[in-house]
Amino acid sequence: MKRRAARTVSTALAVALSAGTAALAPAAQAAQPKHGHEATRTALRALVEQGGLPGAAARVRDSKGSWFGRSGYADTSTGRKRSAGDHFRGASITKTFVATVLLQLEAEGRLNLDDTVERWLPGLLRGNGHRVTLRRLLNHTSGIPNYTDDPDFIHDAAGPGFPEHRYDTHTPEGLVAIALRRPPQPGPENEPAYSNTNFIVAGMVIEKVTGRGYAQEITRRILRPLNLHGTSFPGTASHMPKPHPVGYSRLHQDAPDAEIHNATEQNMTWLGAAGDVISTGGDLNRFQRALVKGHLLPPRQLKEMFDEVPAGPGIGYGLGVEFAQLSCGVKVVGKSGRTNGSLSAMVGTQDGEHQLTLNINGDWLPDSSLYIDVIEAEFCGKIPPRADRTPRADRTPAVPPLR
Repeated sequence: MKRRAARTVSTALAVALSAGTAALAPAAQAAQPKHGHEATRTALRALVEQGGLPGAAARVRDSKGSWFGRSGYADTSTGRKRSAGDHFRGASITKTFVATVLLQLEAEGRLNLDDTVERWLPGLLRGNGHRVTLRRLLNHTSGIPNYTDDPDFIHDAAGPGFPEHRYDTHTPEGLVAIALRRPPQPGPENEPAYSNTNFIVAGMVIEKVTGRGYAQEITRRILRPLNLHGTSFPGTASHMPKPHPVGYSRLHQDAPDAEIHNATEQNMTWLGAAGDVISTGGDLNRFQRALVKGHLLPPRQLKEMFDEVPAGPGIGYGLGVEFAQLSCGVKVVGKSGRTNGSLSAMVGTQDGEHQLTLNINGDWLPDSSLYIDVIEAEFCGKIPPRADRTPRADRTPAVPPLR
């Protein structure tokens, strides 16, 4: 497998959108465009017809209410269509939930984001925990190596070894140990380096502080209060709740004629607190709306979450979130995720008035601009000319994240 395919989490939503600069304060957010969803519908069709993907679905919430759009199939063998209630694997969208819980714990005085990992998990980082703070975990400035960059690990978890290893169970300690076999990420003080390991450690901190796993804390602090009945963190359970699309995977092989596998069932402990969430479009829109409107965090912690760290031209991270400026000037905040058989995005305006959740039940994307176009279409009301959506040579290639 080529190294680019193996780097499963190196590209954030901000990169995929050729993102802009710092996030706007809520009062400065651009007004919601006055348009329907025809451009979004067109962009969804292009994903399937031009991108060769099995199916795509988008759930929108704005001032006019909710809207659902789809193209292609949930199951290509039966012709079943995507539905508004579909459950899907959100992968790294999990990170926003984990960051929210840590910020809630800070607001309760139970920890401080400037605490070191060593304070809560002594010895875990083998002598380096004293210089890594919880904040640096959440904004990817820790320098901790990314365990999903390990070629042997990713070969089995998401590559050609997946059919044999799809039900393997991994522990957080084991994933951290894989990461620590690799050299530190370069230059964390000046530029973030995306690492799944950061959120594996963050999940371990939640358990240390509360005595309960991250999934239990997210459930009692977020899912139950918001009535997110379609959202879960399955742990070792490999099945999907119904209804759900079939998750089609090329096992991240670049060849256009690569064999397609049914990757619907898988043990997601290989991502754990970095990416095991199952959810629906409606649930993720409700979660993001509640989050950015301040219903889950006090003002101080929400400000911390949206404190952007530049990560190079057009790229920035908050705490468990990413920022992007679209071609029409609208800024969005959100999170993306990609895992075997599923590619998703949860984005919205920072005033909380307009949300989009997108899911594709396939994990390949020959033309990344087709993915970007759905988000551009919904928030700008049009699909930009190719010249406007193609990254400049000095930008990171706009490749959707594989998380």
